[in-house]
Parts: sequence; structure tokens; C-alpha cells
Amino acid sequence: MAFCGRDQDKLAGAAASLRADFPQADILALRCDVLDAQQVAQFAAQVTAHFGGVDLLINNAGQGFVAHFDQTPREAWLHEAELKLFGVINPVQAFLPALERSAIASITCVNSLLALQPEEHMIATSAARAALLNMTLTLSKELVGKGIRVNSILLGMVESGQWRRRFEERSDKDQSWEQWTAAIAERRGIPMKRLGKPQEPAQALLFLASPLASFTTGAALDVSGGFNRHV
Repeated sequence: MAFCGRDQDKLAGAAASLRADFPQADILALRCDVLDAQQVAQFAAQVTAHFGGVDLLINNAGQGFVAHFDQTPREAWLHEAELKLFGVINPVQAFLPALERSAIASITCVNSLLALQPEEHMIATSAARAALLNMTLTLSKELVGKGIRVNSILLGMVESGQWRRRFEERSDKDQSWEQWTAAIAERRGIPMKRLGKPQEPAQALLFLASPLASFTTGAALDVSGGFNRHV
């Protein structure tokens, strides 16, 4: 497998962890900014040359901008739109020729429940997420004739480094991680009364990206612990 990111230290750490767990695996970790089309094209060329082809593309660039409408500057709107859209457009354009040669090709995008269920304090991110969902569905229609499936997952609240940092800054130091995250889930109304584990969206991605979902394209799989309120 190959993956990329902007932080060389984090890339090295992730690669080392994967090699420790899967010593026989061929792991390629390269520095690349997915908003730089030239860097992404170079990354795609290196991956294709190293492995001889590409079967699965997973797009996972994203962050959230927390602010109400009157506190969201033009720059934030533009950055959110660029990151959510071109963070997918650039890799798809770069890897499309290789994917067209695969018999099991798929593209899977990590999106957010915000695409269908916007939050008032994340207006720019919610709008950009909705645009990404629309684009992903359109791509599924355009690429199905090339034998490429396109799907996405819609994340709810999942444990992450960001949540860990907030936990370290909590006011009640007697609260355990489990107690603290359960309290957040209860306040937000998550029916499963907890945050998601990182492996849970990973398992959803594995299903959609692999031939296990060979008759599925244009889908958006909800991974939110039942937090969705839409039909």
C-alpha cells in the first residue's frame, strides 16, 4: 500500500507502525500535499512505478473550520472549498489512468455527516462537505462505464488526536478518557453513547474499497453511531 501526507515525521511513524504489524507488506510512504497538483502527479507516478498498477484510491484530506457565518472570512470559505474538492480532484485526476487499467478499481472518499446534516457553527465546512458528496455521486455516474466504483463514508464523531488534545486540557482531571468521551456523546445525542473508534471507519472503507462491495457505487455509508437525523 502507498499513502502520502505533508508531515514527514508522521509519515515515518505511520509507516513504521504498519511495518511492525505487517512485516511482509510492501509499504510506500511519501511526502505530498494533495492540494499541489504537480506533487500529486509525481506521487501517482511513483506509486504506479513501484507497484506496477493501482486498484484502490482512498481520499482522506480534511479538517473542520469552526465558526458561525458572521465569523467566517472569505479566506476560510475558499480554503474549505479548495481542500474538500481539490483534495479529491487532484488525486483522482492523477490516478485515473492507472485505475482504468484495473479490474477491481474503486475510489472511496472520507466525508462527513455534515454533508447531509450541517452544523450552524461549521457553515463553511458543512457547505464544502455537501459539495464533495455531490461531486462524489457525479463521479460515480461518470466513471461506472470505465469499471471504476466511487463511494464515500460519512463520518460522525470519531476518536482522534484532536479529541485527545482536548481531553488533556479538560477541567475535571479525575475523569477518565472513557467517562469524558461518553459525556460528550451524551451531550451531542449520539444513540450509541460513545465516539467512534478509528478502526470502525477504517473497516467501512475496507468494505467499500474492496471487491466485497463489487455491486456498490454512488453510495454514502453513514458511520456515526446513529447520530444521523436525516431520512
